[in-house]
Amino acid sequence: MFERFTKDARSVVKGAFEYVEGGGGGQVVEPEHLLLALLDREGSRGSFALAALGLGERRESVRQALGAARRRAGLSQAEADALAGLGIDVEEIVARVEEVHGVGAMAGDRKDKGWWSGRASFGRGAKDVLERSLRVALAQRDRHIGDEHILLALTMRPGVPAEVLADHGVTYESLVRVLYGGGEAKAG
Repeated sequence: MFERFTKDARSVVKGAFEYVEGGGGGQVVEPEHLLLALLDREGSRGSFALAALGLGERRESVRQALGAARRRAGLSQAEADALAGLGIDVEEIVARVEEVHGVGAMAGDRKDKGWWSGRASFGRGAKDVLERSLRVALAQRDRHIGDEHILLALTMRPGVPAEVLADHGVTYESLVRVLYGGGEAKAG
């Protein structure tokens, strides 16, 4: 499956697994883990594109936003705001659950949840991102799948990573402009 992945794209996948296996939350690799691994990259097309869009100095802000969403059991800020409109205070619910069950109870970070073989696998969302990265590469007529294609796929898929990236000024359109031209900067 990964024969078309560049060294940088393979490093992103490996980094995502390291986040899960290192206690970074959950037992399966999710799109959030792929984004965290992308944020760690330097010297790749994906990292250049993020830096060109001003995310270089704000990576910690992205990490914090992903952590906050994870604490809310994966609810995006838009979903939390929508629930607030219905009179449901997600932050209060999270606080009450954590009061009874411990910090990170809704994030799936607790190690005492039961038996686990210790081997992480891809979650449905991460599989979808990797499949989309292939389609993105084909659409751009690239013969390989690089970390930039994984990044583009993350912005295409509804969910927390796309929302957090958009909140930080990184959208599919802005990435395409930076990566493939039409903008002032182009990733080499």
